[in-house]
Amino acid sequence: QSRARLFKEYKEVQREKVADPDIQLVCDDTNIFKWTALIKGPSETPYEGGVFQLAFAVPEPYPLQPPQVRFLTKIFHPNVHFKTGEICLDILKNAWSPAWTLQSVCRAIIALMAHPEADSPLNCDSGNLLRSGDVRGFNSMARMYTRLAAMPKKG
Repeated sequence: QSRARLFKEYKEVQREKVADPDIQLVCDDTNIFKWTALIKGPSETPYEGGVFQLAFAVPEPYPLQPPQVRFLTKIFHPNVHFKTGEICLDILKNAWSPAWTLQSVCRAIIALMAHPEADSPLNCDSGNLLRSGDVRGFNSMARMYTRLAAMPKKG
């Protein structure tokens, strides 16, 4: 059941590569339940220009249960745990539906990067900056970490 669904998604991903240049989903060669994604930081955000790696662990009962997704790339964002990369996103918890795919989860994460929810922070430092209205402070920290962690090193 879940294997068939993941193989179907795998085929769709191959087709989507051209359609969605911001997301690159790759399935582990040896394990259909392990995926990684490279997502581009959304434009006009402090993450612009960065490429962020996500790790997907897909549970056996998928798509009845959501995949576990975390950032492997360090990111300064209120809804991402700075150390573990855990993501606080309703569709990965209680608002999951089998209609979601790994690709659409990536899109939702990109949307979350562009529109942080400062009220349910996993990273309190960044949440506090936004809640106190220090958008410039937040942006400069987020940009700094994007440059350090998510941008290809030149030379």
